[in-house]
Amino acid sequence: MPTLLLVRHGRSTANTEGLLAGWTPGVHLDDRGTAQAADLPGRLAALPLAEVVTSPLDRCRETVAPLLQSRPGLTHHTDERIGECHYGDWTGRKLAELKDEPLMEVVQAHPSAAAFPGGESMRAMQTRAAEAVREWNARVERDHGPDAVYLMCSHGDIIKSLVAEALGLHLDLFQRISVEPCSVTAIRYTRLRPFLVRLGDTGDLASLAPREEPPAGDATVGGDAGAP
Repeated sequence: MPTLLLVRHGRSTANTEGLLAGWTPGVHLDDRGTAQAADLPGRLAALPLAEVVTSPLDRCRETVAPLLQSRPGLTHHTDERIGECHYGDWTGRKLAELKDEPLMEVVQAHPSAAAFPGGESMRAMQTRAAEAVREWNARVERDHGPDAVYLMCSHGDIIKSLVAEALGLHLDLFQRISVEPCSVTAIRYTRLRPFLVRLGDTGDLASLAPREEPPAGDATVGGDAGAP
């Protein structure tokens, strides 16, 4: 079965403003995110990509644009099932405000029980994304062979939930996983089990350096902004 490269979109304006963007229209990459996207073709140059699938949101489409320009024959598809979690009434709000909401404690410690008001549950988010991956695995294998490599550009919570699913981890543990903007996570699927072969690879270890303010114990819903 194919190898899937999960690319989180580059840093966005919502990331730097501390907003939970969700499906808000018009959220684009910031200057750093644009530079991250420009570096992506070089990072993936050695890989013969069979297909590119993206979330329909602008920040994902912008992330893969340089890659598609560098490979004119590469086919691009969009799939709403790997789009961001539908955060409902939380969409567009400041993360700093949301941290005091009672639901945030559930999102952090028991996400399988979390459902966003006016939106979807985190279980539903994981299920739709995992179904999309399984269908694309079958399609890519059918069209390009069992050793094919393809890419999906998606969002932090989606990618974390797919990693948890691949590892057989309960969704309640997915907040222990971190993927930075424009990081590459690779999962090699086989008939019996998936193998996680890369997790959140940015090629940059700067984010591991000590910070003036230590990282918070809670995970950033939607994904953080990465290294400063």
